[in-house]
Amino acid sequence: MSASGGTKAIVAALAANLSIAVAKFVAFLFSGSSSMLAESVHSLADSGNQGLLLLGGKRAKREATPEHPFGYGRERYIYAFLVSIVLFSVGGMFAVYEGYEKIKHPHEIEAWYWPVGVLVFAIIAEIFSFRTAIKESNLTRGDRSWTEFVRRSKAPELPVVLLEDLGALVGLILALGGVGLALATGDGVWDGIGTLCIGILLILIAIVLAVETKSLLLGESAGIEDVQKIKAAVVDGETVTRIIHMRTLHLGPEELLVAAKIAVRHDETAAEVAEAINAAENRIRDAVPIARVIYLEPDIYNAEAAATGTNPGKTLDGPTEAPSDSGH
Repeated sequence: MSASGGTKAIVAALAANLSIAVAKFVAFLFSGSSSMLAESVHSLADSGNQGLLLLGGKRAKREATPEHPFGYGRERYIYAFLVSIVLFSVGGMFAVYEGYEKIKHPHEIEAWYWPVGVLVFAIIAEIFSFRTAIKESNLTRGDRSWTEFVRRSKAPELPVVLLEDLGALVGLILALGGVGLALATGDGVWDGIGTLCIGILLILIAIVLAVETKSLLLGESAGIEDVQKIKAAVVDGETVTRIIHMRTLHLGPEELLVAAKIAVRHDETAAEVAEAINAAENRIRDAVPIARVIYLEPDIYNAEAAATGTNPGKTLDGPTEAPSDSGH
């Protein structure tokens, strides 16, 4: 995901949520609808979440320091995780509490045209925001399914905005249904049920976001396609004959660390090995531009040691052994 694409989606969502939050709160003041109060808090929490994502993106651009030699790229993961916490506590738990109170102590909705009008406006605004997020996501999603995109994306911003917008749209529909049923039946309990459903929905989305961003915080390897590109780039079939083992780690969404032990021919000189390593690093950066930190350790490949596991030919990313020019 390009930073500009993520920022565009975040700004669109922020503008939509701020306008919707104000409109919903005004509707709550005139109608007394608990769904409107829950939705206004939800939109306000979403606005704060977009602010957190923008702040995380800005802080991640800081230069590396002696204390943090690999930079601050993971700030984007930290702030995305904070978003899931805010969504769970401020959005989800508040809506569940408000829904429970409204079911326990229902009251008739007043000035029904306020909540209905605001909900229609909010749905239109959220569709615009959701459409922007989908458009920006499609630029990097490729042929992956939406589920795979959310689960495998190394940049957290677009998946977060996508799930927030989806939750907001479904929540608005639930709120409209709750208000509609309350008006049709004259029973305010339906408004509370709609609010309760909104809270449960937000909690579920928050849990999904927390699980995915936790995985990024722990440290994920490069994607399968990038791993294959790196493997193909390392081996030249002349000085570098194979990869003995390799590890990759995302230092941030757009910065990758590559560490590998590579097999070189036993009769090569130190100067030839150093030249081969430099050439391999250049090939890796050409194949995968985000591979900015690369450590290659030369070694002599030993088939017997590899067979016993002391000189492994495999990694968590899959087989790393590359065929030589002789086909072996």
